[in-house]
Amino acid sequence: MSSPTISVRIQAMRFEAQGVVSVELRAPEGGELPPFEAGAHVDLHLPNGIVRSYSLSNPPTERHRYVVGVLNDRNSRGGSRYVHEQLRVGATIAISAPRNNFPLDESAAHSVLIAGGIGITPISCMYGRLGRQGKSVELFYCARSRKEAAFTAELLGQPGVSSHFDDEAGAPPDLRGFLASRPKDAHFYCCGPTPMLNAFESICEELGLPNVHIERFAAEKVAPVQSGSYVAELARSKTSVTVPAGKSLLDALLDAGVNVDHSCREGVCGACETRVLEGELDHRDGVLSKSERAAGKSMMVCVSGCKGQRLVLDI
Repeated sequence: MSSPTISVRIQAMRFEAQGVVSVELRAPEGGELPPFEAGAHVDLHLPNGIVRSYSLSNPPTERHRYVVGVLNDRNSRGGSRYVHEQLRVGATIAISAPRNNFPLDESAAHSVLIAGGIGITPISCMYGRLGRQGKSVELFYCARSRKEAAFTAELLGQPGVSSHFDDEAGAPPDLRGFLASRPKDAHFYCCGPTPMLNAFESICEELGLPNVHIERFAAEKVAPVQSGSYVAELARSKTSVTVPAGKSLLDALLDAGVNVDHSCREGVCGACETRVLEGELDHRDGVLSKSERAAGKSMMVCVSGCKGQRLVLDI
């Protein structure tokens, strides 16, 4: 089954930077929206039939609204382009309840937040949350240029906030040097474009940093390509479903009458995360970290599959 949705009104849209708008969402009749935590996102079910996930940037204490930041992606497949070109104030759309694949550990002695471009949306929420609690936190905000960096007026100049703009510095940020100079027991968070996240994960692994958290904008492999068939055994249901070549595990389960929560179908929202009991997984999502993938305890059934002949799911 698809995830249940909430009806919201577009209360305001604001130009935040070149190619970036913020969208404020409120309940049509007023009142409170479901609670959320720093790092959470909502799925926007756009009127053109596309579902996209966007991080919440406003404080979790604000129960009367959600605010998301949307980059007009040059490679948009219809989501961000629709938001920028056709979505208008006053329109009513459906959204998911907030989900959090990028949770903040508020007990950390020190938190290091790194944002690349539009990755500032969840990171700014985290920074504000920790700051209001009087926690030790620093934010490193990176972008190709200052004019493409959203929320700079609110963030730059705040305690613990530093920035790097490629066009002004004449080079990309020195992530290795930055990370190596921070306390090893800190919690490190990064959200940004794929090359930055890959570099961040690699450097953290080399430095032996134990507390590393990332959030990706998109799955690394978009299409759920499966070269061969396999059998998915459903442990609790005591049934099995054959997944033919070229078909996603989610579609095979749905076609067999198995109710599976899902939303984006692109491996980024986390709605379809399913516990795995056995099987060699072919991860194709943008949610799980390297360590979570290696553990093989869960998968996003909308895009990920099985490398072997048999998969056992906790369904």
